[in-house]
Amino acid sequence: MSFGPKLILAIIVLILGLWLIKVTKKVLGRTLGKRKIDVTARKFVVDLVGALLSITLLISVLSLFGVPTTSFIAVLGAAGLAIGLALQGALQNFAGGILIFFFHPFRVGHLIETEEVIGFVKDIQIFHTVLVDLDNKRVVVPNGPIMNKKVVNYTAEGSVRVELSVGVAYDTDLRKAEQIIKDALKKDKRVLSNPEPVVGVSNLGDSSIEFFVRPYTKPNLYWDVHMASLLNVREALNDAGIKIPFPQREITISNKEATQK
Repeated sequence: MSFGPKLILAIIVLILGLWLIKVTKKVLGRTLGKRKIDVTARKFVVDLVGALLSITLLISVLSLFGVPTTSFIAVLGAAGLAIGLALQGALQNFAGGILIFFFHPFRVGHLIETEEVIGFVKDIQIFHTVLVDLDNKRVVVPNGPIMNKKVVNYTAEGSVRVELSVGVAYDTDLRKAEQIIKDALKKDKRVLSNPEPVVGVSNLGDSSIEFFVRPYTKPNLYWDVHMASLLNVREALNDAGIKIPFPQREITISNKEATQK
């Protein structure tokens, strides 16, 4: 007689608990979906939360039957601690993946620099991020180190600056050369007009006056614009009769024996 009410209560708690777990997983899945989190990571997080809630429900149902759960919880805690220590690196990467999905320091398709690697983000997994570097090599970077170190995102602002340097002879009309370089950059439609290219004198070198040339473009066009800009500037300066000097050295050879004779 005393066991009947406990059994009924345990069944009610079990049914309600399973229903609540199902609803919680659905709500969590929808919430993560609205935040545009990767499907694989979304399923992993939902399943993990469901497993933890199921274990909690099982312990609660056992306690209703009078089963001592203190030892059971202690065993689970010790097992969890041992597993946590054994998988410390993996858990760090998992935590890093969760932070990436929630805070979005970068997204798929972005050009980023991290862990001494520059590449486009191809995929973001729960434990690692896949990059394709500028040499078209696939690089797998653990998420833990990514979130613990500096990440440079070249795509987030919508444009990236191409840094070039061009030298001209000392007898050059600098304002004329500056305008020629700007016009040469504008001929390339891949060079953005907003922000405008920046051109100016950067250094008075040993054999030339150096201009810094800073056109802006889309991140995925960086190297195309880099190479095309150098070619266009070189041709424009050459057509205008402006020389691009190269380093020269004068060497004087003294023959002391011939002088003495």
